[in-house]
Amino acid sequence: MSYNTKNYTEQGGEKTVIGGQLDIAEGGTFSFNGAEFSPDNLPKAAAYQDDSEASNTAELVEDFNRLLGKLKAAGLM
Repeated sequence: MSYNTKNYTEQGGEKTVIGGQLDIAEGGTFSFNGAEFSPDNLPKAAAYQDDSEASNTAELVEDFNRLLGKLKAAGLM
């Protein structure tokens, strides 16, 4: 009988594959390119943005700036 695991580290430790769920224990962190992520500092979801119905450039700029504001407020920018 054989067993195939969903989560494993390849020979040499250069690559870890997560095919299942990754749980980070309390106090644990995850970092990527020097940026640290933890449950307290994960990005939040941005507020809903309606589809633009702009009919000219000025209205489109207004819609776009509203989107940027929502992304910034959510910590995604």
